[in-house]
Amino acid sequence: MEKIRKNSMEKAMFNQYLVLVIPGLIIFTIGLIIPMIMAFRYSLTSWDGMSAEKTFVGFQNYINLFKDAEFKSAWVFTIKFTLCNTVIQNVLALLFAIALDSGIKGQKIYRTAFFLPCLISSVVVGFIWLRMFTNVLPEINNILGTNIDFAFFGKSSTVLRGLLIANNWQWIGYWMLIYLAGLQSIPAELYEAAKVDGANPIKRFFNVTIPMLAPSITICIVGITTGSLKVYDLMVSSTHGGPGHASTSIIYKTYNTAINGRQYGYGSAMSITMIVVLLLVALIQVKGLRKREVQA
Repeated sequence: MEKIRKNSMEKAMFNQYLVLVIPGLIIFTIGLIIPMIMAFRYSLTSWDGMSAEKTFVGFQNYINLFKDAEFKSAWVFTIKFTLCNTVIQNVLALLFAIALDSGIKGQKIYRTAFFLPCLISSVVVGFIWLRMFTNVLPEINNILGTNIDFAFFGKSSTVLRGLLIANNWQWIGYWMLIYLAGLQSIPAELYEAAKVDGANPIKRFFNVTIPMLAPSITICIVGITTGSLKVYDLMVSSTHGGPGHASTSIIYKTYNTAINGRQYGYGSAMSITMIVVLLLVALIQVKGLRKREVQA
């Protein structure tokens, strides 16, 4: 009798689980899986996105990708942007979180001020910093009598720097709050025990703070990396992929190829390649960082 009751309870829990999971699976399938399958089908064709005729070309679009200099250039820029963003945002977000966790006055004000930019659309952020670099900051030169070159978006040698400034200004506050939540969840007893053992502040940071922040570090590194690889809207309103192709990200290149260039099949091949890279990067990062979490 008890076994029957246990089985009925397990069945009821499983049914509740299905009720909660199935709607999400349906949305996930319609919004992601089906479009991915369709994109892969289109990537095997030569299609302009409008005509009824889709010429099957097999994997020729993928072969052409490896010969496309602009596609390679877009990947080089995207990788540079991603690596710089991941390092800068993680380091600064952690440092700001430590500063706020130290009990400084006006913590709520600082926290709000840092967080507000991430509520702004990236398109708007692009407009803001375009105006900052072309109108506002040059006026400061006139006022101070200095000659600092703020035309970051106007030169291929400095456009990456300008985009990093804009992107970091927008997102550092978001990741800072994740680190701050992690810091505030660390038991004070661990620091007290480390002090008793004679650990100085640096040793306490590396032997207590960093290991206990492992879950937060995983979230931030994976989030910043995947977000940077997908950067697009910031360029739309600031550099338009220029000067030349100096700031053309892989997503921007894909959009221009598929929509503006009317090469939907070729653009679909680019998008599938991008998805595969994103999945591989995310899986490798999560697997590696999870191992460190367990070790910590």
